[in-house]
Amino acid sequence: MSKLLIVDDEESICWGLSQLGESHGHQVMTASTAEQALSLAEEDRPDVVVMDVRLPGMDGLTAMQGLRDRVGPVPVIVITAYGDLQTAVEAVRNGAFDYIVKPFDLNQMEQVLDKAIYESRREEPSVGETRQVDGLVGSTPEMQDVFKSIALVSGSEASVLLSGESGTGKELAAHAIHRFSERASGPFIAVNIASLSESLAESELFGHLQGAFTGAESTRVGFLEQADQGTLFLDEVADIPLPIQIKLLRALEEGEVLPVGSTQRVKTNFRVIAATHRNLESLIKQGKFRHDLYFRLCTFQIDIPPLRKRVGDICTLAEFFLERLVDRQSGVQYRLTAEAISELEKRPWYGNVRELRNSIEHAALRARGGTILPEDLPAPVSKSFLGSEESDADSDIMIIELLKQWAEQQLIDPVQATNLYEKLMALIEPPVMNVALDQFHGQCAPAARCLGLHRTTLSKKLKQYGIENK
Repeated sequence: MSKLLIVDDEESICWGLSQLGESHGHQVMTASTAEQALSLAEEDRPDVVVMDVRLPGMDGLTAMQGLRDRVGPVPVIVITAYGDLQTAVEAVRNGAFDYIVKPFDLNQMEQVLDKAIYESRREEPSVGETRQVDGLVGSTPEMQDVFKSIALVSGSEASVLLSGESGTGKELAAHAIHRFSERASGPFIAVNIASLSESLAESELFGHLQGAFTGAESTRVGFLEQADQGTLFLDEVADIPLPIQIKLLRALEEGEVLPVGSTQRVKTNFRVIAATHRNLESLIKQGKFRHDLYFRLCTFQIDIPPLRKRVGDICTLAEFFLERLVDRQSGVQYRLTAEAISELEKRPWYGNVRELRNSIEHAALRARGGTILPEDLPAPVSKSFLGSEESDADSDIMIIELLKQWAEQQLIDPVQATNLYEKLMALIEPPVMNVALDQFHGQCAPAARCLGLHRTTLSKKLKQYGIENK
């Protein structure tokens, strides 16, 4: 049996969590203020504390230090209705075991309580000054997971790989990790690898001496050396040329860089954060990205979700961008109509948060009287416009690799391998035909045209595979 202390000024929360704790055989104490909680903790030390952030009087985050001073290290689960990045970082850095956003599911709380009771507490570094990261906002579970990951990793020196589609906010996440880290007072050097020409990439990254090559009229300090005592952010890391990948790996492993034209290595100490919208594992299989560099860059990975997978954040983000568009002369505060919000939430946002921001700025220019209507919004950006061909190509490569693996598996014993082509068709054709039929609501003729088959041929194959023609 463990002792739980529930601290919340909402009676319903205290009652619900008390019932949960007691149903598992735990002893439960409740308090409605942080001051009361500190007094109870001194009298009877709890094993786990569940504490709200916003309390009358002393707030929950401040009370965490008081608890530590009075009763030593106790796992504290923070609960809050304000799940922003600032709260997440403060909670984790103040020593919170975990934090949960209201309204929460009791099953979720039960799992976290079990971990807090039966697992050792994670020690986190003390908190320094915290800063809001402009633009990284959201209250959906998907973004809460991102905030929590940033809070957990920012206090370490681990290299981080940020993955996600273009426009999701990977650079903002990198800034957040830097600003909440022990290196916050050092430089944040952002390098977009895709913007570097292959011929000059080595010089840009590692620097060069005067006269090292034609056009090197003066000595240049490279980005890796500029990031000393700070953070190096490598955006579009998949575009690093292979020869430079080798040199970068050595620099990361040894903490030294060799400028072009020099024989003297230069010491540099930085934390690396990389980002990509491409599938690095696929590129490794193609021989275009070194697996050892991948593991060096990806100690901790954070996936930034696309905007269409966190629809609940669209209105919040739109309002955030509008707040920054107040006309300084007229003082007009723009507002979105319910119809405009509905239209925003229906769109696929292939350009993600970047596209949303541009759409809001466009609409504000067109709006009359500060009121934004659906017709003020620009047309949505199509997937093909943003170069979806590249991601489609990556998918094709993955399919090819899987087919190769399947064929190799089948041919382990060539004597037993028979009718491979028929087996392959039996694997491939049914799912493709099913999708085509679903797309055309079970109509065989248009599905056959889409597949490039005669209608009679498609009908025969449907019968062969036992696929019902709706």
